[in-house]
Amino acid sequence: MGNTNDNLRNDETNSLKDYINLVKNNMLPFALVIGVTVIVAVIYAVTARNIYKSTTSLKISKPQGSLLESSIMPDFQSFADDRFISTEIEIMKSYTIRDNVAKALIKSYKESNKPGEFYLIIDHSKFKKGTATELLSPDEISKILTSVVQIEQKRGIDIVEISADSPSPYEAALIVNLYAAEYRKFNLQENRNQLTTVREFLGSQVNDKQKELTKAEDELSSFQAKNGIIALDAQSQSLITQLANFEAQRDDVKIDLASTRKVLSQLKDELSQQNPKVAAYLESLASQSYFQALQDGIAKLEVNKDIALSNKSPQYDNSAIAKSYDDQIKALKEKLNEKVNVIKQGLFASNPDEIKDLTQKILESEVKEKSLSIQLKELNDLVNKYDSQFNKLPKTSIEYASLERNREAAEKLFSLLEQKYQEAQINELSQPGNVVIIDKGRVPKRPSKPNRLLIVLIGFVIGSGFAFGYVFIRNYFDDTIKTPEDIQSRNVNVLSWIPHIEGLGANGNKEYEFIVAEKPDAIPSEAFRALRTRVQFSKIGSDALKTILVTSSAPSEGKTTVCVNLAGTFAQSNKKTLILDADLRKPRVHTVFKANRYPGAIDYLFQQSTMEEIIRPTGIENLSFITAGTIPPNPSEMLGSEQMKIFLSELKRKFDVIVLDSAPIIAVTDSEILSSMVDATILVVSAEVTEFELMEKSVELIKQTSSSFIGTVLNNFAYKSGYGSYYKYYYYYSNPTNGKDKKSVMKNPVEKK
Repeated sequence: MGNTNDNLRNDETNSLKDYINLVKNNMLPFALVIGVTVIVAVIYAVTARNIYKSTTSLKISKPQGSLLESSIMPDFQSFADDRFISTEIEIMKSYTIRDNVAKALIKSYKESNKPGEFYLIIDHSKFKKGTATELLSPDEISKILTSVVQIEQKRGIDIVEISADSPSPYEAALIVNLYAAEYRKFNLQENRNQLTTVREFLGSQVNDKQKELTKAEDELSSFQAKNGIIALDAQSQSLITQLANFEAQRDDVKIDLASTRKVLSQLKDELSQQNPKVAAYLESLASQSYFQALQDGIAKLEVNKDIALSNKSPQYDNSAIAKSYDDQIKALKEKLNEKVNVIKQGLFASNPDEIKDLTQKILESEVKEKSLSIQLKELNDLVNKYDSQFNKLPKTSIEYASLERNREAAEKLFSLLEQKYQEAQINELSQPGNVVIIDKGRVPKRPSKPNRLLIVLIGFVIGSGFAFGYVFIRNYFDDTIKTPEDIQSRNVNVLSWIPHIEGLGANGNKEYEFIVAEKPDAIPSEAFRALRTRVQFSKIGSDALKTILVTSSAPSEGKTTVCVNLAGTFAQSNKKTLILDADLRKPRVHTVFKANRYPGAIDYLFQQSTMEEIIRPTGIENLSFITAGTIPPNPSEMLGSEQMKIFLSELKRKFDVIVLDSAPIIAVTDSEILSSMVDATILVVSAEVTEFELMEKSVELIKQTSSSFIGTVLNNFAYKSGYGSYYKYYYYYSNPTNGKDKKSVMKNPVEKK
């Protein structure tokens, strides 16, 4: 695989194979992370509580008004309708509705004979077996409803679905049904709010006027019982009747005016909260002189019509007079309506539906309020005019006339108010809500969640994500060399890469350390032969290599193994080869060949042994070795001495190739000294062990002291991760198939080994 630290960070041409190889190199932690995540998901899926879901459907339409009213603006199915539905959904989500539902749930629990069917409203923190169950407070239940209730509009239609989740199927159905009922009740109250205000006001006035009528009748009866029956002439009786009629009409207008002003005040407050500018504009419109002139004219005509109709003389044609006044009033009202419609069009053009509805109602109420005010003024003037005539009656009859006048006026006013109260009741009750419950929530038979299979699958997906993340993060911060490209990316030559030798483990088993002799047909053996070839061709001619130094950056990177096997491949190519153990700190060559360390090179330098005594055969033709011998107190001085140079010269005359095993170059200066005496220096780098910084520092130290550095060898390389194809050809040519399918051999050389 490519350089994990460099290629996966910087190279934009990484293939899928690169990432697969990265996972394969970290298969154990990768599988462990996925396994732990899946186990957690399985445990959660098995132990998770069943959740049941119930749903109710509501149809919500825009209010159309009562049976006694007609809508001025037509209802269009448009974006405005969706906006209206969205507003209603927000009302459903309000604390007011949730609080009402919470209280209704508590009431249902107390009235229910199924207390075990409730879960969400139970205070589980205080629940103790054998004790009375405690419920949560309405405020706490309201907060829970926020998370367990979902309210959504079906796309494109005026249907809203209310769904609730609960561990109890009965409770889930109860919640959605109570939610729908409470919202429907709230909606109906809101739609009837203004009509209810008028009806309640008229009801209180009816009660008051009934008391006044009873009082007036009692006073008249008491007066008659005390003074006897007093007869009034026809003129006086007619005056009293007319005056009573006008007083009743005046008081009726007063009550209408008070009711209108009450409704108008509510509407203005609501509009001021939504759009204060529109409210101020409407306030100024109602006071315009043109409006006032039209309303004043209408009020005077209506009063004059009442005066004319009060004349019961046979010579008057009341129907003709009434028609004349009605025509004049109709003409003025048409002009007033035209003016109002112009204003409506200007206001409605750029305002939402809520503002339009409020504006329309306010305009109508403003016009009505002004008309009633003018009518009241005219009636007051008329009553005052008749009152002056009433005061001219004979003193003997005036007290009786006053009582009769009060009784008759109270009676007429009570009759008018009773009629209007009945109309208000009908109007209120006929005002429909705009919510229809289509489907009630049913008790679900099966849980809606958890989806246990989905939880496990999600756990696997999340685990895979965590595993990939762990592998890539670990790789990102891993600064060790892994592939040949890692070395080449630092402008350092790679001579060869040696795969991991099976059986050569960290447990001390060195059975196949000298693998070119033990298993010459193995893939690592071919790798060492490739290394031999590349070393030979690094210098050609009279300056051909005879002395080769093998070192490493740090201990345990396999320099001794590389040294011994490289020397073995030279011996196999019919070159008289010597292995010289120049690691005077921790020598190991003698352990590879199971020999004594004494005598060795240092013993010869101190003239304690002869050349013939220190050169030992290996049992392999053309291959000998010299051990380190006695460890001196000053290894660096010994290696840099003149005697060492002479010793190497003598060995060159005896052998074709001399391979030196030296101490790690970072730890001590031994290898720096020897690199200046040899023809070639090789740096051994261990895959996934040697850090980039150590390798670069080692190369720099070698190059500072000599020009003998020819390249690096990547040891313990996991070629199965992506470089098996580099070795399958070695295996193919070293293991003839005798007619077998060559392609099958090349596809899997490791299995054929």
